[in-house]
Amino acid sequence: QVNNMLTLNSNIIEIKGIGEKLALKYAKLGILSVSDLLCHYPRRYDSYGEIVPVAGVREGETVTIEVSLAKRATIKNIRSLKIVSAVARDGSGNINITWFNMPFLAKTLKTGVFYIFRGRIVRKNAGLTMEHPEIISKQDYLNKKNKLMPIYSLTAGITSNNISKAVKEVFKSIEIKDLLPSKIRKEYNLESYEKALKNIHFPDNDEQLKTARKRLVFEEFFRFILSVKKMKNDNMAKRIDRKYGNDDKCILFENELPYKLTEAQKRTWLEIKSDMSSEYAMNRMVQGDVGSGKTIIAILALLFNAENGYQGAMMVPTEVLARQHYEECCRYFGKFGMKVTLLVGSMTAAQKRRAYEEIKNGESAVVVGTHALIQEGVEYNNLGLVITDEQHRFGVGQRKNLVQRGNECHTLVMSATPIPRSLALILYGDMDMSVIDVMPSGRIPIKNCVVDTSYRLTAYRFIEKQVRQGEQVYIICPMVEHNDEIEAESVVDYADTLRELLSDDIKIDVLYGSMKNADKNEVMKRFSDNETDILVSTTVIEVGINVPNATVMMIENADRFGLAQLHQLRGRVGRGNKQSYCIFVSGNKSKIAMERLEVLNTSNDGFYIASKDLKMRGPGELAGIRQSGELEFSLGDIYEDADILKMASEAASNTDIESYDEIEKIII
Repeated sequence: QVNNMLTLNSNIIEIKGIGEKLALKYAKLGILSVSDLLCHYPRRYDSYGEIVPVAGVREGETVTIEVSLAKRATIKNIRSLKIVSAVARDGSGNINITWFNMPFLAKTLKTGVFYIFRGRIVRKNAGLTMEHPEIISKQDYLNKKNKLMPIYSLTAGITSNNISKAVKEVFKSIEIKDLLPSKIRKEYNLESYEKALKNIHFPDNDEQLKTARKRLVFEEFFRFILSVKKMKNDNMAKRIDRKYGNDDKCILFENELPYKLTEAQKRTWLEIKSDMSSEYAMNRMVQGDVGSGKTIIAILALLFNAENGYQGAMMVPTEVLARQHYEECCRYFGKFGMKVTLLVGSMTAAQKRRAYEEIKNGESAVVVGTHALIQEGVEYNNLGLVITDEQHRFGVGQRKNLVQRGNECHTLVMSATPIPRSLALILYGDMDMSVIDVMPSGRIPIKNCVVDTSYRLTAYRFIEKQVRQGEQVYIICPMVEHNDEIEAESVVDYADTLRELLSDDIKIDVLYGSMKNADKNEVMKRFSDNETDILVSTTVIEVGINVPNATVMMIENADRFGLAQLHQLRGRVGRGNKQSYCIFVSGNKSKIAMERLEVLNTSNDGFYIASKDLKMRGPGELAGIRQSGELEFSLGDIYEDADILKMASEAASNTDIESYDEIEKIII
């Protein structure tokens, strides 16, 4: 990649206007280089439409109003947040306005002066409120009216304007080489990489944005599929030295289970055992809906591995889940005198040293942990099997890193994310696939209901009744913006409102993405230990906790998520032997929104829901939030962009690259 003054690898401190202090703030967003900055794509685009009268605003909309303050703004302190509240009015009516952590506004906003505010309308305490609006000058409004303006994920001290200015500076002094062969660009009607980058940040119109996005999503998928292709090529001839034959303990273990494995579980277990007993390294993915019984299959594989004298490792995405799996493994493996070791980031240095020693000297038959399993300092002893749970939370590189610790060891990947088979074959093309498509008998189906916001108080009464019966509840809170302060307030404020409406003895906790890991773990542990009745959370709860006592899931703004993600969230309940419920609250009453949610109302089958999600997801939902978390692509969405994924797969399969070293050059 060639340049005039900057390259994609240049440190962002070389960009005009970015000093050391600002560079540290950018680092919090993972932006260290020019490439990181250019690939920090807008999460949505704002457009100043017509000014609407206060009487015409609707819940869930982002609107522009021109109003004056009815009286001076006030400040209220809630924990670490300072909330500025005001009542604004125009000729048509009044509306409440709130800002978070901007206390100076209480002094600067004056009565009798007209202001232009733009923000999202939410319902609070039965009234409408404009939350954390932007204050726009008349001239700015006229300049930006009907233009697409990039809105980025932010951190404290960085604004969307900062990022826009930095990106414009980069384009003044960089030339970007296109890595996609011109033949592919021509065949799939793709614009140049540089043009696409410019137009994803600063599109003139929707069509320009759509074209830019198509090119960048194609490239993202193309690179990913090539890396999968390389892994498959590397795995093709991986003969192993290990011998697997003994399965006496596995037979004993299976016979002592208090239930019989389903036919799908038996089939999957036989496929795994056959792979591990062959002379080649296993590379298998087990796909199964939430609650289909994947964990017991993983434990059987680890036991088979340990019984034949090899060490096994299981990597999961969160500490709470790691501890839950660790405790479960201890119960099972302890019967056979086999040691299980836990390794997570929050352990003390002394605890880690002890764990490292147990792993290195072979004392551990099984190691369970988070990303800590692939940190420097961890040396395995004859590692024979690696299992990654919730695969889409780990990149290809992380999976590879763990596998390489074991000198051609077996790989088993578990996923509860329902992905239609047509897409799964592309995304996991380097793997053999097993599907557990039958639920264990005795599971009580979750009861679902789709309601509008007027149902909230009824839902709260139902929730209180469930808590009185000793059960626990999740409430997924609406996300306002990807902004730490606002996201936190959204959850904290919701929880405070809930405390006012429910009895004082009901214990409510909050969880959101920008919390420190140690605090997140503590909150999840309290809920897991039944010390908390209701957990108000953002979608950070989607993966990583198993609480059989939780029987109610209420999802606010359900219409803003993909069906597959909603199904994942719903999977947090229905894990015990009690009747569970999921309440989908939608602020959007449009026919399309209600039709989509009706799929969840009538089915608990993840694979059916995923296929419907694929069919119903409209093309180019460009202004909305990212819908699905599968594989954590930075821009692409496997449902919304399924057609581009198939194109990229076709292009990758037809790409004649003489040596895979060349692929490595393409993949940054």
